[in-house]
Amino acid sequence: MSADDASRGTPDLTTRRLVRWFSVIAAVEAFTWAGLLAGMYVKYVPETTELGVRIFGSLHGAAFVVYVAVTVLVAVRLKWPLRWTVLCALAASVPPFATVAFEAWARRRGLLDPSGPRPPGEGGRRTPRPGASRSGTA
Repeated sequence: MSADDASRGTPDLTTRRLVRWFSVIAAVEAFTWAGLLAGMYVKYVPETTELGVRIFGSLHGAAFVVYVAVTVLVAVRLKWPLRWTVLCALAASVPPFATVAFEAWARRRGLLDPSGPRPPGEGGRRTPRPGASRSGTA
């Protein structure tokens, strides 16, 4: 990336790929959670096989580690605030499917925009036009 690109806020290819990997691994982590939960059901309710837990447990463990690593890399590259954003991103890896919810929230807030976060007021919430009422009538 040239100095001119940096001054304009143009993201480099590595940053864009890293953001894409973050989105993909968030979905993979959620998918492996679903597989692990299904495997646990089959193991403990009808007590038929442990195969689902063995397969999806390993896959989920790997996805968890990759999610944490990619989250840290994205947080450093995009300069996320440590206090809430990074801690919430890491905490999202614990409850089932929360990584997908966090990724959607971060994307709406502009935190996954490689050219930089959006200014306040543009973070995914719609701001009413001047003179527009909430009921839809002016």
